[in-house]
Amino acid sequence: MTHEDAGHYAAKHPDSKTDPAIAAAIEEKQTDGRITCAAAHAIASKLGCSPRTVGMNIDLLEMRIAKCQLGLFGHGSVRGKAVAKSSSVGDELETAIRAAMDGDRFTCKAAWDVAERLNLKRLDVACACEALEIKIGRCQLGAFGL
Repeated sequence: MTHEDAGHYAAKHPDSKTDPAIAAAIEEKQTDGRITCAAAHAIASKLGCSPRTVGMNIDLLEMRIAKCQLGLFGHGSVRGKAVAKSSSVGDELETAIRAAMDGDRFTCKAAWDVAERLNLKRLDVACACEALEIKIGRCQLGAFGL
């Protein structure tokens, strides 16, 4: 979705309807029409559904996702990003990132997995990707594609 599409998120899911339980959980956690990435993932875990399903419901409710845990969007700063290039990237981290790549891209889920495996913050993995000029795509919530 482009910046011009803001507020028209439901259009990504023609003929889809909100799940009442998921919608209620989103409504409970949202503030000013925004829900954080962490809250959306917590809802998925609590309700036993995929993050993608929660993301679809967020779209259908025409809400925005805030504070991406990889720092890629929703942070209110310039271009909404909190991620910055790392000054250096260790060999182990670079090897793990490159091994988990899908072609020339790295998925959100892969970033989370690498962070967990190497006991790093998710933002640290995203910052390493910025330094390595590797794009992160396929948001688990469906906020952006690849």
